[in-house]
Amino acid sequence: MSAQSDFYLARAAEARASASAATLDNVRDRWLRSEASWGEMAARSERGDKRRAQIIEEKANASDAPASEAV
Repeated sequence: MSAQSDFYLARAAEARASASAATLDNVRDRWLRSEASWGEMAARSERGDKRRAQIIEEKANASDAPASEAV
């Protein structure tokens, strides 16, 4: 997990804590929407990290192939 994903997850946790402490419905709803947004950003960041790792692995495997297979 990247530092960026960790940051997003920490913000989501803060938003969740703020939502549970909120006394007004509209404020609680705003914090819950914020939590959902931070969670989605964390998930998107993790997907991007996994895809980048996959691309790097694919490129490394392609460069390991013998020259006769590359033709």
